[in-house]
Amino acid sequence: MAKKSSKPSAPLTFDLPISLIARIETCRKGHGFSTASEVVRTAIASFDFESCQPERDPHRQISVRIAGDQRAMLKRYARIKKASVGELLRIAIEALPTKGAKKKK
Repeated sequence: MAKKSSKPSAPLTFDLPISLIARIETCRKGHGFSTASEVVRTAIASFDFESCQPERDPHRQISVRIAGDQRAMLKRYARIKKASVGELLRIAIEALPTKGAKKKK
């Protein structure tokens, strides 16, 4: 079981994918915990943070020029999709083929 801390607990808010929230619920039921907090505290207590190697994809900022209508469209879809403009740009760039179609003569 999780070790009791001498300091009072404090809320910790962070984003998780829905699939991981579902895993927390599955673990909660499977271990007989009453709250998601118990699952997270147990995960923290039992995980070897010293030897873990988080995967990081290095980021770098770039500046590009786009038309005003494209900027407006990106902002609109960001609102609709509840995503950032950067997320949408990454998806669009990843979907772009690396080679263009051959031009017909």
